[in-house]
Amino acid sequence: MPTPLSMLLAERIRRAGPLTVADYMQAALGHPEHGYYRTRDPLGAAGDFVTAPEISQIFGELIGLWIADCWDGMGRPDPLRIVELGPGRGTLMADVLRTLKVVPELAADPWLVETSPVLREAQRQRVAARWADTLADVPAGPMILIANEFLDALPIRQFVRDGGGWRERLVTVSADGGALEWTLGAPVGREAAGLPAALEAARDGDVAETCPDALALAAEVAARLARGGGAALFIDYGTTASRPGDSLQAVRAHQYQDPLAAPGDADLTAHVDFAALADAARAAGAAVHGPAPQSLFLEALGVFGRAQALKRRATAAQAREIDLAVHRLTAPDQMGSLFKAIALADPSMPPPAGFAS
Repeated sequence: MPTPLSMLLAERIRRAGPLTVADYMQAALGHPEHGYYRTRDPLGAAGDFVTAPEISQIFGELIGLWIADCWDGMGRPDPLRIVELGPGRGTLMADVLRTLKVVPELAADPWLVETSPVLREAQRQRVAARWADTLADVPAGPMILIANEFLDALPIRQFVRDGGGWRERLVTVSADGGALEWTLGAPVGREAAGLPAALEAARDGDVAETCPDALALAAEVAARLARGGGAALFIDYGTTASRPGDSLQAVRAHQYQDPLAAPGDADLTAHVDFAALADAARAAGAAVHGPAPQSLFLEALGVFGRAQALKRRATAAQAREIDLAVHRLTAPDQMGSLFKAIALADPSMPPPAGFAS
């Protein structure tokens, strides 16, 4: 069944030609009327996916302690802008600010960078903060930025290895006009495609991905940190090295589906290339720490000790829920290995907590 957005995109393609994967993702997620993130709250059992802050309060509490440690390493600026990109329902920021009450001398100035009217309303129910459409709208000054499962939703471009070069993967309309389908563009060189040198050894048929928006964001954040001081923490799923692979996926009601089947009605994500992200940040002047597997990062911050403390005041049923949540966050076959944490920082700062070793 075509969605309203798929019909609009089909008409756009007939009028102007095939779309890049990036253009398709941008429309599917951000179309002002039919975009996935503009029209719904996608989180929780009733939504399409669950993120770490929704799994356990421990996650947000540990991030709060990480922020306090970074603030101390920054020389305790007053005030401190705490900025979250893609804050979902506001659960993470709410847990962070609650935890930071144990450090009353830290004057937090929280900002949420959010474009979805639906999610902004959910955030207002949980957090007293200020809102911005982009990071550039947040005033300058010492900053700690956090972003959990934000980079994976930024639009990617895909290229298929073909002989000595690459051809961009595009979205077009089937010959009968009834569905969206894949096609390939004209040949292009690796450098022109914006692909890292590590992909030079790719074989015919391999798919490579690049995320210009993620690299631009890393450079923007890094330059801001080098100029005004502070740190940034990105947690997401992805790879530590640039390598071929088709990671574009669509999720609807906690089930995977064809990425072209229901634009506007399904979440679209792709794995983060942490190596490319780190290179962009270093080039813009920031120190880079990690990436580290989420399990090791949370363990270094004290996830198991915090779980034990909570269980001492919990019922038997609550203790089981705490154990299940920590297992989901840290187990290698859950979120522990696929998810990575990477920190960008003012080069004058000591290594942030969780990355010191």
